Amino acid sequence: MKIDKKHLLNYSILIPYLVLSVLGLIVVYSTTSVSLIKFGLNPFSSVLNQGAFWLVSLFAITFIYRLKLNFLKNKHVLTAALLVEVVLLVVAKFFSEEINGANGWISLGPITFQPAEYLKLIMVWLLAFTFSRRQTDIETYDYQALTRRRWYPRSLDDLKDWRVYSAIMVGLVVIQPDLGNASIIVLSGVIMFALSGVGYRWYTALMGVIVAVSTIFLSIIGVVGVKTMSKVPVFGYVAKRFAAFFNPFKDLADSGLQLAHSYYAMSNGGWFGRGLGNSIEKNGYLPEATTDFVFSVVIEELGLIGAGLILALVFFLILRIMLVGIKAKNPFNSMMALGIGGMLLMQVFVNIGGISGLIPSTGVTFPFLSQGGNSLLLLSVAIGIVLNIDANEKREEIYKEATEEIRRAETQEFKVIS
Repeated sequence: MKIDKKHLLNYSILIPYLVLSVLGLIVVYSTTSVSLIKFGLNPFSSVLNQGAFWLVSLFAITFIYRLKLNFLKNKHVLTAALLVEVVLLVVAKFFSEEINGANGWISLGPITFQPAEYLKLIMVWLLAFTFSRRQTDIETYDYQALTRRRWYPRSLDDLKDWRVYSAIMVGLVVIQPDLGNASIIVLSGVIMFALSGVGYRWYTALMGVIVAVSTIFLSIIGVVGVKTMSKVPVFGYVAKRFAAFFNPFKDLADSGLQLAHSYYAMSNGGWFGRGLGNSIEKNGYLPEATTDFVFSVVIEELGLIGAGLILALVFFLILRIMLVGIKAKNPFNSMMALGIGGMLLMQVFVNIGGISGLIPSTGVTFPFLSQGGNSLLLLSVAIGIVLNIDANEKREEIYKEATEEIRRAETQEFKVIS
């Protein structure tokens, strides 16, 4: 018995993805067209570029959905992906042009991509692969099942340690500096660690350490001052973001400009918004209105109610992705789906937290709505993997039920003959 995958497609994930992608194209046009017209350029150029990435993304989803899931469980494929990612991160940091104080982008002609963006999914893949293979040992040895003989790698074999890979790659992202994507990767890693099956005391302790370090770090900045901390290597780029976090209205001409105008945009929107395309703040007042702070413009144009409905749709998509992971019987499938859902949730949390001043702004885009083909392509690949996992789990369940039904029928037939 062969079951065509097209009959197992999860439309509760695919349809929200398609709706959000189309909304993203509308928002990209709304936030970019005015500036393009001002400079005498084609007002559709940005949305056409985003649309091209979306077409590639649809092809990627179709391709990944048709693949056998074994390609994700192949250690050689994963190792190759990790090595390529490390090389790209090194090239981005040391051999690329600095943009907005950071070296995180690689340009190949008209195409620009950000390796750190793809690392979010690769880290989920690495941890799901590692933790799922050690489930039996985790039940017996708890956290010790996830450790190797030593922390510092003294041989090539030790470089297979997931902690070493994770530390190297997160470190390469931090020194770019890209604290936004680094934060998402770390938080997603904590979620994966919690899902691994280790005792609750281990990830509770890990969360306690993260909270304590963050609190101490912010306290030091508050006492010493942002100007002093800006002299620390790597930290200079994010110093202004911390200054705005403490008081955005103290320096409206510089450090507090983005967050203050983000507040103005959300205030202008009210409950029902000014109308699609009628944002004031996107007209040169709010920097990064098309990427990091795009949701502030969405609130200004569509109001809290319209933006709330979009946010509800994003959360619905996340919940449906996580439900796939919860229902999955295979440990790898479960961790992969839950990890992707957790990664998407952390990206929403970091972006919304940044534009609202709940946490320091980190330059993280809002999923689907922000301009940026890399982010859309990454999310699409993740959606394709989840759809594949869901179809694979459904097919396995159908095969299992069919096998049991045949066995029961054969047993009944044997009893009749006897």
